[in-house]
Amino acid sequence: MRNLGYGQKPFETGLLMKKIILGALAGLSALALSSTAFALESVVVGGVEATRIVIAPPQNPLATTIRQGLREAVDAAPNGSRSQTDARQLYYFYGARHFEPLWLTEDQDGTIAFSAKAQDVIELFEDAHLQGLDPDDYLTAELDVQAAAGDPQALAALEGAFSAAMLRYAQDAHSGRLDPRTVSGYIDTAPKRIDESALFDALAAADDPADVLMSYHPTHREFVALRDLLARHYAGEIEAPIVIGEGKLLRPGMTDLRVPALRERLGVSAPEDETLAPDLYDETLVAAVEAFQGELGLNVDGVVGPATVAALNGANGATIPDIVANMERWRWMPEDLGDFAVLVNVPEFRLDVMRDGHSAWNTRVIVGTVKNQTPLFSDLIRHVVTNPYWNVPSSILRNEVMPRVLSNPGYIASQNMELLSGGRAVDPWSVDWTQANPNQFRVRQRPGTSNALGQVKFLFPNSHDVYLHDTNARGLFARSMRALSHGCIRVQDPFAFAEALLEYEPGITVAALQSTLGGGERWFNMEREVPVHIAYFTLRVGEDGKVRSYGDIYGHNARVIEMLGM
Repeated sequence: MRNLGYGQKPFETGLLMKKIILGALAGLSALALSSTAFALESVVVGGVEATRIVIAPPQNPLATTIRQGLREAVDAAPNGSRSQTDARQLYYFYGARHFEPLWLTEDQDGTIAFSAKAQDVIELFEDAHLQGLDPDDYLTAELDVQAAAGDPQALAALEGAFSAAMLRYAQDAHSGRLDPRTVSGYIDTAPKRIDESALFDALAAADDPADVLMSYHPTHREFVALRDLLARHYAGEIEAPIVIGEGKLLRPGMTDLRVPALRERLGVSAPEDETLAPDLYDETLVAAVEAFQGELGLNVDGVVGPATVAALNGANGATIPDIVANMERWRWMPEDLGDFAVLVNVPEFRLDVMRDGHSAWNTRVIVGTVKNQTPLFSDLIRHVVTNPYWNVPSSILRNEVMPRVLSNPGYIASQNMELLSGGRAVDPWSVDWTQANPNQFRVRQRPGTSNALGQVKFLFPNSHDVYLHDTNARGLFARSMRALSHGCIRVQDPFAFAEALLEYEPGITVAALQSTLGGGERWFNMEREVPVHIAYFTLRVGEDGKVRSYGDIYGHNARVIEMLGM
């Protein structure tokens, strides 16, 4: 175990821990309220029944010291303040248990140390890196038993500091170390909060508090698989991967300085013919690349582009920062994804219909460009709409449509669109565009073969105006790099998706949807709303145990690594 008396953290971490200690005290205060059955007694005074607080006397010198420190904390707090209320409730909580500390113990010679239960937790803290966390976030200078010895307030504070460290560990394990919204404005996921009272209640009652803290980690299959992969890295079981550098598209017959590394990565020997350039991308290496692409579900074209490079660099297990960053994002996901749900992984350009945690059906998708990113959030699919109108988003209307309308009002009709003002259709030629304010209008595209949404869309109403839909440009699905939309998610085979999505929907069938095609817009409201999760994982671990890597198209992964200080 490390020497806790000398562990130092940066100044800002110390401030953070002080805030967390206050949170822990508040949590323990709440626990004191939830445990009042042990500290309250009903009495009758003058014929009136009343309740009085019962404080159990300390039964040993350490408990007496804790009582003194807690009493001094109450007296030192401003009268009537929140800090005084918290300190008083903490005094009541420990008073109900004879002021016996949860985490400290005293030997016969008066030496104060952490209890056996606390030692188990400290060992958990020391191994936090194996869980994708940072041990130094929990083993701080505040946990210095020797420095606190003989100082009642310091010993009382030490109890609080240790509880604060456990609170932070539980919170980090449960929801991650970062607020997802600080990583990118396109990430619309609020941090999950834990029930502090329930945590401390469980910690106080547990034979092994470390097990309680471990229970706050996600149990999603892929999180557990990434954790196992991380442990293998730390154990030295995985060699440093051969990294293929970024560069121009490498096509058969070209020469490239990356070819030797590519040969080594795929286990392909150099050509025996010494007259051939060592950096020639020859037929033998092309065949190996095509076999690799087929195995990972990429386009089998032998062209080494960004998607193939990302897959090559990740299939060996990726790096520790990559693994930790993806584990962090799994902590952002809902604890319960749903027994039946839709998962879209943006970097993978893939949609899965999940049943009991396993993929029951999947297809390719097209997501937003770097400029028009697909936002990340969870919601519920509630409606299926056939022959949809496309209500042109304000950003597209402002930046793309209106500039063309100003120069040619006939553009609206040429795109099977209609101009609306006050809910009514307006002839674009009747508008004096030299005087009109374009912001007073909106534009929608009528149903039809040219409609950008295709024949069907799947709605989960949200503030981003993002949904899943068909497309009239299906040839784009043949590309490996499919960050091509304005933010919505285009589905390659929408009616096969509808078949999978509506498996448990009693009132809607695919036949019913298809029977409406070619007519006006029709809405079908789902009785069983299906969870949909738009996520961002650059590492996936398949049920076959293989690690697959995908390009960090929006830079979220790099940003997480940077913010975690890795």
